[in-house]
Amino acid sequence: MKTLKKFTFAICMLITLGAVAQNDKDHKIMSDAEHAKMQLIEADETLNDYFEDAAGYVLFPNVGEGGFIIGGASGNGVVYENGVAIGMANLKKLDIGLQAGGQAIIEVIFFETEADLADFKEGNFEFSAEASAVAVESGVAVSADYNNGVVTFALPKAGLMADASVGGQKFSFKSF
Repeated sequence: MKTLKKFTFAICMLITLGAVAQNDKDHKIMSDAEHAKMQLIEADETLNDYFEDAAGYVLFPNVGEGGFIIGGASGNGVVYENGVAIGMANLKKLDIGLQAGGQAIIEVIFFETEADLADFKEGNFEFSAEASAVAVESGVAVSADYNNGVVTFALPKAGLMADASVGGQKFSFKSF
């Protein structure tokens, strides 16, 4: 009987620690996302209009991308609806083609309407092979337009890579 109690206690502790660890990870990503938002606005203050006017957005503060012919990328981010964090997101990318190098970027995807954001939250969202991100430079956001309800911006943080596309990205969403 004592063994069963110890076993039950150990299982409960593991579950609790797992929930706290995930929570700590989410808090770190949320903190990084707030810092990344400031970096994006500092690089191009006209992005502030997107942050204020979009129905929602997902901000990936640390996307790692690398490859040599076969490439991939992944990152975790925060999903915001009307400026309020509502959940976490994950992105994955795998592609084949002319590419070489590695880089870390900040990526933000803005959703023009509630319906566009709902598509993302339902898991029915992925970028086609033709999709590309607008590289953040001062004033570039003024001329960027929504395409099929989304516009994506990327700000390189470190590294150098000969491929800057976002095509083939798949996303997952987990609400709070």
